[in-house]
Amino acid sequence: MIRPRELSSSLSLFAARTPTLPPATHTNSYALGGRDVLLVEPATPYEDEQREWVSWARELASTGRNILAIVATHHHPDHIGGAALLSKELAVPVWAHRETASRIDVPVARRLEDGDEIVLAGPRDEAWQVLHTPGHAPGHVCLFEPRSRTAIVGDMVASVGTILIAPGEGDMAVYLQQLERLASLDASLALPAHGEPIDEPTAVFTRYVAHRKMREEKIFATLAAAKASREGMTAGDLVPAAYDDVPPAIWPLAKLSVEAHLEKLERDGRIERTRRADTFRVVG
Repeated sequence: MIRPRELSSSLSLFAARTPTLPPATHTNSYALGGRDVLLVEPATPYEDEQREWVSWARELASTGRNILAIVATHHHPDHIGGAALLSKELAVPVWAHRETASRIDVPVARRLEDGDEIVLAGPRDEAWQVLHTPGHAPGHVCLFEPRSRTAIVGDMVASVGTILIAPGEGDMAVYLQQLERLASLDASLALPAHGEPIDEPTAVFTRYVAHRKMREEKIFATLAAAKASREGMTAGDLVPAAYDDVPPAIWPLAKLSVEAHLEKLERDGRIERTRRADTFRVVG
């Protein structure tokens, strides 16, 4: 693995080993800006990786670049595992959405909100727009630079593995809405937290939406086929039909996604709970 990787004169990638979900093994951090710099994703909790991360950041500073802050896209451990130490070592603040700030034990100096603009001065000034994109996590944010049409997309999509939408903090309906919002940006480059840069991101966002809707319809069709049974079906019952195209080893994680789809279908009025806890059937 080559790291850091210079993607352009004002954009650098550092992939650090993290305790993320397989098949991913690393989380990408990014340095944005030609003179003023944002570091995105203080991800790794591992001391050896943290040392390399700090060296990367200090090398940027040694070239005359000014590190303004570290941005966390959301609160999951593979994205904020190094936030406290990296912020302290570099003497720079952490910025995040207020929903993320409320979920981490790290001081957040600036609460990022949808519509905020972060201007990075440089040979070519960059104006990064903050997009609040919940669905995967309540405080998830993306960053978009309209001139270069570059998007930092965190865990909205990945080019290795998939994105888990888990009940509780995940919301499938909101996630799909935010994917459609990202598709509307017409970005030319998307930089995910896991995997390689994405050169045709609009197609990827659209494909993610279609894929999730396909899963949802398989769940609904299975419930409809079992309509004669007044007992209904649980998420566990539905996994083999909804995820018949993946190895059974994946089914425990798939069950969480099924539960998220069931929550959405129930809110949409297409299914209802039976008298048995966590059991569903089609309406009517």
